[in-house]
Amino acid sequence: MKRKNFLLRVEPELHAALNRWAADELRSVNAQIEFILRRALQQAGRYPPTDGETAGSARARKEEDGS
Repeated sequence: MKRKNFLLRVEPELHAALNRWAADELRSVNAQIEFILRRALQQAGRYPPTDGETAGSARARKEEDGS
């Protein structure tokens, strides 16, 4: 899988907190940020669909459930 590079500027306190969290889970800060972003996108129904779902079906199902 090809990865995209981009610059992310954060406050030192935020970076320190991310660094501690990543260390607790044996991840790099970069991997931790990817994990957090992927989880947030999945919870919002905005991550690319899996298991044959279409992009709108996950969101529609979530709205029907009242989530």
